[in-house]
Amino acid sequence: MELRRLGRTDLAVSHICLGTMTFGEQNTEAEGHAQLDRAFAAGVNFLDAAELYPIPPRPETQGRTERIIGTWLKARGLRDKVVVATKVVGRSDMTHFRKDGSPGRLTARQINEAVDRSLANLQTDCIDLYQVHWPERNVSGFGSNPTRWADPEILSDETPIEETLEALTALVKAGKVRHVGLSNESPWGTMTYLKAAELKGLSRVVSIQNAYNLVNRTFEAGLAEVALRESVGLLAYSALGQGYLTGKYRNGAMPAGSRKALFNRLQRYEKPGAEAAINAYVDLAREAGLDPSQMAIAFALSRSFVTSVIIGATSLAQLDTALGAADLTLPADVLERIDALHQLHGNPCP
Repeated sequence: MELRRLGRTDLAVSHICLGTMTFGEQNTEAEGHAQLDRAFAAGVNFLDAAELYPIPPRPETQGRTERIIGTWLKARGLRDKVVVATKVVGRSDMTHFRKDGSPGRLTARQINEAVDRSLANLQTDCIDLYQVHWPERNVSGFGSNPTRWADPEILSDETPIEETLEALTALVKAGKVRHVGLSNESPWGTMTYLKAAELKGLSRVVSIQNAYNLVNRTFEAGLAEVALRESVGLLAYSALGQGYLTGKYRNGAMPAGSRKALFNRLQRYEKPGAEAAINAYVDLAREAGLDPSQMAIAFALSRSFVTSVIIGATSLAQLDTALGAADLTLPADVLERIDALHQLHGNPCP
């Protein structure tokens, strides 16, 4: 397992990160612990969670994911050997995250409440990487990096990025958080955080967690240069396109226990042109004698702007397949064919 530097920090994180959003919904505590054990044994030292999790978000389950990680950390005594990341929700109409029923906002009060609950859930006194899950402001589309622009409404009650970063910096100074990062952010938003840090002496964001996969390479259009020049590496999520790039949903298949079957929340990968593009990449993997899942993960791992690829699984077999991509180097001809397919299909799933 390769270790890569997280931003400009002194932290070295595994280039595969274990995503945990199934813990507490599709996976029990025991299953979550088994995944954590397997990943750690394979060399994974990087864990990603969120106050939002598990998915789908519900008041009845909120916080379970962090609590499962917390009981594992306590039982195994491995807190000093893993890098723990979690997130605070951005603007949201959901009201179950705050004790007073307030809708989600990135104000100092809400951030302070959120981090204290996450610390308690994780049974730790410090979070290594605390991320803004999505922006406070309205954006053109979820993920903040669309292929087509749609004018978002500018809201009068937006919490300014500088104010949010000041609150995050206070957490760093208090010792509750080591480093801060972003998620689902745009080039403008990322540079605004960096500018505020430079001008005001605030904490510098060290990473950005956005979707990145074979059918969504929008990160390359503007954010890749930011990531490289500013050392704000990508923590790539959805490398498998929520399972579509494994080929398991091909021709209308509906595997029992899959997210599609259980929750029908995968519309991001069902847009016009998506099916043809996904089938083309799955076919390419099979023609090259590769597992489609491993090819997709290995492609993301090969990008110079990627710090770590976040994987998720509901079974140990799925986890083992994903972990198997850690040592896979794609041949030059496969990378060329991937780029040729991208030229034909573009980004149908931004």
